[in-house]
Amino acid sequence: MKYVKAFVSEISWDCSWYCSAMQERRNEDRQKEEEERILQANSRRFNSLFEYPDNSIKTSKYGFFNFLPMNLFEQFQRLANAYFLILLFLQLVPQISSLAWYTTVIPLIVVLSITGVKDAIDDVKRHRSDQQINNRSVSILVNSRVEEIKWRNVQVGDIIKLENNHPVTADMLLLSSSEPYGLTYIETADLDGETNLKVKQAISVTSAMEDNLELLSSFNGEVRCDPPNNKLDKFSGTLSYLGNTYLLNHERLLLRGCVIRNTDWCYGLVVYTGQDTKLMQNSGRSTFKRTHIDHLMNVLVVWIFMFLGGMCFLLSIGHGIWENSRGYYFQAFLPWKHYITSSATSSALIFWSYFIVLNTMVPISLYVSVEIIRLGNSYYINWDRKMFYAPKNMPAQARTTTLNEELGQVQYVFSDKTGTLTENVMIFNKCSINGKTYGYSYDDNGEYVPKSPKDKVDFSYNHLADPKFSFYDKTLVEAVKSEDPLVYLFFLCLSLCHTVMSEEKVEGELVYQAQSPDEGALVTATRNFGFVFCSRTPETITVIEMGKIRVYRLLAILDFSNERKRMSVIVRTPEDRVMLFCKGADTIIYELLHPSCASLSEVTMDHLDLLGATAIEDKLQRGVPETIVTLSKAKIKIWVLTGDKQETAVNIAYSCRIFKDEMDGVFMVEGTDRETVLEELRTARKKMKPESLLESDPINMYLARKPKMPFKSLDEVANGNYGLVISGYSLAYALEGSLEFELLRTACMCKGVVCCRMTPLQKAQVVDLVKRYKKVVTLAIGDGANDISMIKAAHIGVGISNQEGMQATLSSDFSFCQFHFLQRLLLVHGRLSYNRMCKFLSYFFYKNFAFTLVHFWYAFFNGFSAQTVYDIWFITFYNLIYTSLPVLGLSLFEKDVNETWSLCYPELYEPGQHNLYFNKKEFVKCLLHGIYNSFVLFFVPMGTVFNSERNDGKDISDFQSFSLLVQTTLIGVMTMQIALRTTSWTMINHTFTWGSLGLYFCILILLCSDGLCLRYPSIFNFLGVARNSLSQPQIWLCLILSTILCMIPLIGYNFLRPLLWPINADKVLNRIHFCLKHPIPTQVQTKIKHPSLRRSAYAFSHKQGFGALITSGKTLKSSALAKSKRFL
Repeated sequence: MKYVKAFVSEISWDCSWYCSAMQERRNEDRQKEEEERILQANSRRFNSLFEYPDNSIKTSKYGFFNFLPMNLFEQFQRLANAYFLILLFLQLVPQISSLAWYTTVIPLIVVLSITGVKDAIDDVKRHRSDQQINNRSVSILVNSRVEEIKWRNVQVGDIIKLENNHPVTADMLLLSSSEPYGLTYIETADLDGETNLKVKQAISVTSAMEDNLELLSSFNGEVRCDPPNNKLDKFSGTLSYLGNTYLLNHERLLLRGCVIRNTDWCYGLVVYTGQDTKLMQNSGRSTFKRTHIDHLMNVLVVWIFMFLGGMCFLLSIGHGIWENSRGYYFQAFLPWKHYITSSATSSALIFWSYFIVLNTMVPISLYVSVEIIRLGNSYYINWDRKMFYAPKNMPAQARTTTLNEELGQVQYVFSDKTGTLTENVMIFNKCSINGKTYGYSYDDNGEYVPKSPKDKVDFSYNHLADPKFSFYDKTLVEAVKSEDPLVYLFFLCLSLCHTVMSEEKVEGELVYQAQSPDEGALVTATRNFGFVFCSRTPETITVIEMGKIRVYRLLAILDFSNERKRMSVIVRTPEDRVMLFCKGADTIIYELLHPSCASLSEVTMDHLDLLGATAIEDKLQRGVPETIVTLSKAKIKIWVLTGDKQETAVNIAYSCRIFKDEMDGVFMVEGTDRETVLEELRTARKKMKPESLLESDPINMYLARKPKMPFKSLDEVANGNYGLVISGYSLAYALEGSLEFELLRTACMCKGVVCCRMTPLQKAQVVDLVKRYKKVVTLAIGDGANDISMIKAAHIGVGISNQEGMQATLSSDFSFCQFHFLQRLLLVHGRLSYNRMCKFLSYFFYKNFAFTLVHFWYAFFNGFSAQTVYDIWFITFYNLIYTSLPVLGLSLFEKDVNETWSLCYPELYEPGQHNLYFNKKEFVKCLLHGIYNSFVLFFVPMGTVFNSERNDGKDISDFQSFSLLVQTTLIGVMTMQIALRTTSWTMINHTFTWGSLGLYFCILILLCSDGLCLRYPSIFNFLGVARNSLSQPQIWLCLILSTILCMIPLIGYNFLRPLLWPINADKVLNRIHFCLKHPIPTQVQTKIKHPSLRRSAYAFSHKQGFGALITSGKTLKSSALAKSKRFL
């Protein structure tokens, strides 16, 4: 576990994408030059000639001295920041500057500082993680002795020593081990997601050195092998030693990410280090993921620039016309400077002056506000107690803060199977012996009752029982104790017919290492019922049967394979009786017992009797079927992409309700050539939608015009509910050329899709196929290293922290421990994040349009002279102080409905999928709303102060009074607008909204106070304006009238839209509001029934078992029989 936790920084921290990409580019360039790797054992001087990288991992971006320049360089690559930097330089030109330089500098410094602090904190975390990884200790062979060094100091050619349960430091050639024949057992969960053991073997010439330090230190073999690559199961090379050459393959290589199991020690020669290891090579290039709203914002910013340029051009023309017609008469009051020679020159300068005045059309605080909102919503995910997994003491984690609102727009979910939908823990659930079923709980009257902890069978009579094993039918224990002959033979078969390896970690405590998890479950169950598999040699199997040691002579093993789907053993009993035991998938065993095999039975099967059947359950994670049903109601399609075999994958698809018995059909695509695959896909599509094959079909007509690929594919609806199953072999053809679009059309018509026997690359290709043609948000979820490419390819990657290691989690954007948390992530956090972000953007653009466009109307009354309406300090503080907190409160605490309703009505998720709440159309509405409000905000105060007088007869139609009235009215209107948009009021919302309004008046009084204005008259020049203006009743009447006029369109639109243009979410919200007013009694929710049809499989392992290894004698240990005696 220490290794797993410490490995976080090797692939995580998505914000290091730029540095990682550059480092990977350098690695690729070096690998292109390296056609063959050459290294020599125990010779750092020779290996240094090739400049191989060390074993350190670097994910940090900055150093102490380069942080400031690099971070500023990256921040100014953002368009808005660069725009304001250019604006600052323009404000330093006196001929065009109409605003003080600090109106831009202060907001820019605040934005850059906030982003810089965030980046610095992230990089400090990366530095700490890097140090944690690189400073681990490992044993290395130096001058005939073993020394401890740091991982980062390991170099190519070093010989290192690893012990049991230690992670492999680097990719290394296995030299020798504590096991016979140089065998080493490893677990590869962090590489391929498989928890079953695998075996590696050293070549004989090096395995003979064992742990002799003198021989190992004098070993100077030269290795020539492949350059670094990402192929986990490919390695070829040669070892030259003592004049002989030995071939090397991947069976000799221990990969970084593996863990040594069931092996006391082993020595290895380091071949690949650091970024060259297959683990890091297979991690893929980290890409910086941006949301659809990010892309939309970039487009809208360009629109705003164009709109801003158009306004500046229009106003500059107006200025030229005004100068020609009236400007001459004003020269007595405002003489032209020497650099203004004509009205054309004046117009050109005014263009840039208005470019400065209207700069708030592109608000500098937009991006930093978005980052703060995303950060806050990320913390909600981290703090969600309902996504906390108590058994592992692990909360959900938002590993990136840039994709929150994207969670509310998902349309396709691509899921791994083993460890993601299932627990990857096999459970001995039930069994049938001689026609009698065991595994149900019964009361004293013999009636079936649900299982409860008090009904658990007590195995205390068996001191070798596994305390973790649970069974609830006491009748089976009674049958064992009564020595029922068929029950006896049943458990004897399970205790002998397997390839499990036993290990005694603690004296008297047996630990089993199985090639497949279901085989381990069977042997563990047999052990609890009194038939304890103890040890094995190549010739014998030792079993403790009801307390008695019995040694069976092993005559033959017919090992499991995916073709045979069964295994058999032939043993000679202590009574000298030869017996054959066989176990396998029920469909295969039934065929062997079928009457059609009568002639064969006379010769071979005359004595083959069916002992019974077992029910081994790869248990679904809690809530998986319910979660998938809920997500389906939210119109989210779920595809299962798994490396498992077809039979198992289909069974799980039915169990978790991706496939249903009531479906109109499930298509199997199993073609082994391009033509067959194409025919199978079109046959399926013909049944689902016959017209899709006609030339008159819209998509076919579009394809006939040979459009540029890829294009956005239209959604097609099938005439019924169908499912699709396709194998990895068929996918190899289906993902090529024009066939990929055929696959996409067929698959997208189906309600559920299962792709089996897939490689990691194929998983990523399927995800990318949907991304390219459907243009929708995709989410990939998995828990193994073989899911990393899929997770990185999708818009959103989710890692499950489960049985298969932590690699998927480390490369993910979000992580948690159970699949059913996905519905909370999407339907609660994703939906709220999307709704909040849309409300924020709509209000943010609107308030800046209303604020800025007042200058446009004012231009017609000041000769287009680029004079500002507001006080300079108001311009500085408007986005920074006055309106920042209310909109942040709205964006962080807004809830249209609570989380219970979000889960009960998944239909509420639909608006995000189609981006209905903020798009280009909504942006135009914001613009029109802002134009109207700016018109009201200018002309109503203009009419109020025009030729008006105070109660004492003094004139109040001066510029400063008018400016204060406009900005006060603007703040009042913005406050009421955000109050109207808020549906969920909290104490924080009240504080932010009304507190900001009060803060405005406090700052206003301070800026107009005698103390500041008299001491700094050149900076604060609104002396006494607040005191004089706010005491007049017409000022407050203007404020109320302007607010009402600005609110009427929004109130009317919000009232009419659900009535005239309702969407499904509006109807659901009306239903919820009705339920809140008229509550109904809660109904007991019935559990989803799983399909009753029998579907079964056997042996979840992907590879052949240990049969050949056992019979070869390579696993023999001298103490094999002595071990069994210690258990009695």
